[in-house]
Amino acid sequence: MHPAAPLLFFDSGVGGLSVLGPTRLLLPTAPIVYVADSAGYPYGTKSDAELAERLPALLTRLVELFSPRLAVIACNTASTIALDHVRAALDIPVVGTVPAIKPAAVASKSRVIGVLGTEATVRQLYVDDLAARFAADCIVIRHGSPELVAIAEAKLAGEAIDPHAIAAAVRPMLAQPRGAEIDTIVLACTHFPLIAEELGLAMPGVTFVDGGPGIARRVAWLTQGQAWPDVAPVGIALFTGAAPSPALARSLDRFGLGTIATL
Repeated sequence: MHPAAPLLFFDSGVGGLSVLGPTRLLLPTAPIVYVADSAGYPYGTKSDAELAERLPALLTRLVELFSPRLAVIACNTASTIALDHVRAALDIPVVGTVPAIKPAAVASKSRVIGVLGTEATVRQLYVDDLAARFAADCIVIRHGSPELVAIAEAKLAGEAIDPHAIAAAVRPMLAQPRGAEIDTIVLACTHFPLIAEELGLAMPGVTFVDGGPGIARRVAWLTQGQAWPDVAPVGIALFTGAAPSPALARSLDRFGLGTIATL
């Protein structure tokens, strides 16, 4: 494996930065290409068929362009719907993102946990399977919130966040039967760890769990023994739609993504 071969991170927007961050901690000199499918954003309101068709074609094109050593679908919605399709289309390892229900069940004392994601993610049978396998003794309360995805995007774009909007977005989850007993919430959208502080203010006393650190460990394991550059090269942020605003470009730079491009 050539040291310059990058890790490819893919999401509909900036949510995958919550996965890139912990990966950078484990692999600090890894070359990075981060792709935001801004032309297809948001994924959470799209049909399964749309995503199952769009993502393999787009990832195939990106692999041809960048020859990555590994691809990370840093998006719960894309992973729960299209991961198998993408793996069938590519000849490199593909790491998906799944709701961290197992560690949430381990952490919960009340045995009532929440799964907070997009509408597309929380409706998946895959979530049923994870809950049955790892949280059978828990009440699992799901809630899909496209509003929180937009709030996370706005935060990274430098906009002020209204705490009342955060509270309003999570209120339907807490209002469900036994919702007041939730002590642990799975952030089942990679956008949501980016606003974990704001969510914590809206739901004091709740523990939040996300899959970012686990994905980072998986990437490090799959690439163990491979050669890396001595110094981290400037990362590339590629957008399938319009170029990001200057404020968003500054946020990307904080993640080591100093080169901005469009597809």
